[in-house]
Amino acid sequence: MNGGILAPELADRLMQDVVALSAARVAEGGVPFSAQVVTPDGRVLGSGVNTVLEDHDPTAHAEVCAIRDACARHGRTNLAGTVLLASGEPCALCYMAALFAGVSEVLYAVSASEAARYGYGYGTSYRLLSGFPEHFPLPARHLAVPGAHTPFENQSPQFRRVKK
Repeated sequence: MNGGILAPELADRLMQDVVALSAARVAEGGVPFSAQVVTPDGRVLGSGVNTVLEDHDPTAHAEVCAIRDACARHGRTNLAGTVLLASGEPCALCYMAALFAGVSEVLYAVSASEAARYGYGYGTSYRLLSGFPEHFPLPARHLAVPGAHTPFENQSPQFRRVKK
């Protein structure tokens, strides 16, 4: 783990913690996906485990839950400078969540191809990262309706990201 944000010994220790969280989750009857968001000095900002089945939420992957936990506990939406450690290589959804949250580095203990050998074949989700939405396997199309821009035009200036 040379060249990363975390010192190698710290990265190893933190990843062992994530793997232990994963093992505990399996012992409880859950799936082996866990994650933590940490600072460069190793402080854990947020933790998560996969709760897709319990929560009936297909987005409740461990990495997304860890990002949500970190943001909620620390009152922020930008996790720049942090590292996301995951027991399994993140799927496309989780990579995108990390990207949108500003996570600076992702480390994982088990690759997607290794996870596939245990029945978790999410590697095909990466195809979504290689193109624009019009090329995604899920049909998506623009449906313009009158007034669609009104909420954007009337939003509070504090949320506006582009100049009028």
